[in-house]
Amino acid sequence: MKNLAFASAAILAAAALPAHAAGISDDVVKIGILNDQSGVYADFGGTWSYEAALMAVEDFGGTVLGKPVEVITADHQNKPDVAANIARQWYDEENVDTIMELTTSSVALAVQGISKEKKKINMVTGAATTELTGAQCSPYGFHWAYDTHALAVGTGGALVEQGGDSWYFLTADYAFGYSLEEQTSKFLKSSGGTVLGAVRHPLASTDYSSFLLQAQASGAKVIGLANAGLDTANSIKQASEFGIVAGGQRLAALLFTLAEVHGLGSEAAQGLTLTEGFYWNRDDESREFGKRYFERTGRMPNMVHAGTYSTVTHYLKSIEKAGTDETEAVADAIRSMPVDDVFGRGGTVAANGRMIHDMYLLEAKAPADVSEPWDYFKVLATIPGDQAYIKPSESGCPLVSQ
Repeated sequence: MKNLAFASAAILAAAALPAHAAGISDDVVKIGILNDQSGVYADFGGTWSYEAALMAVEDFGGTVLGKPVEVITADHQNKPDVAANIARQWYDEENVDTIMELTTSSVALAVQGISKEKKKINMVTGAATTELTGAQCSPYGFHWAYDTHALAVGTGGALVEQGGDSWYFLTADYAFGYSLEEQTSKFLKSSGGTVLGAVRHPLASTDYSSFLLQAQASGAKVIGLANAGLDTANSIKQASEFGIVAGGQRLAALLFTLAEVHGLGSEAAQGLTLTEGFYWNRDDESREFGKRYFERTGRMPNMVHAGTYSTVTHYLKSIEKAGTDETEAVADAIRSMPVDDVFGRGGTVAANGRMIHDMYLLEAKAPADVSEPWDYFKVLATIPGDQAYIKPSESGCPLVSQ
């Protein structure tokens, strides 16, 4: 009878416990920033995203629920197998609570799969594929900053409206490039445009001449660059050598950010139309953030850097709200809280993990119009989040009720 009474008391005590254990496991919150720090996307994200994460932690006060917050980083070299090995080591041996940034779509999909298996949160700012919140969505996976659909709606839509209704694609030969070409093609066709063809190039190629000559020979009004980072910058430079723009065709940089425009120079970039989720010189709040970021890095942030600041901030706020760093509780809090920071003002997180926020259609200024360093863009339009992103019910994510 005594044993029975003890067992009954234990059951009652267990039933009285909250659904999620309170507090911080291991007495520290550990965030991993995993991205390309030595390849074609080193400026696009790189160590600059790590600095944005550190800045977010400092702005939050350095602790959450009374425990310290630590940020570590590594270079995945744009290789899914390298990224997967790092992710497993971080989760299994180094007690990392969440992995963020994840430049390169193939890498992000691989790490999201591991995070789902390990029941750990991942928050993507550097990768573009809509598969992250589509067929390969995860209850613990979140996608911030932008995706291929938002880029297609922004840049593709703007150029079709301006008469650029026939396209040929120069596409990076991996998941990101395919997704960007597919999303832009769908949007073009739905808007009355036509796609005359496409050619694919290896990641980090150095010679785009044969690809550009095929695009030039197509006669398309617009050559869509479905690539990013140095691939896009080098494509633009070599297109200039072939006189493609001088010959009357337009270049559409479908994923090009402030960092790459700075590297390319305003002379070469002038007139490019592009889409970002953040621009430092848009208003007083973004300017204040940009100048603080510049003081620590010597450069202004693009949407990946500002987006990483936002993911870290929202993650820490969600731990604070949940009262624990337990994965299920924090994931619930991430979805239930509005995103309220310099990047994602008025943002919401949908059931499929997509953070829905406004995007900005930008045009690179001519050198004579650049009034101060890094003042490379004029804002042509704001694209509301509900127009920029695929409706969650149409995303193909099994987590979303149809």
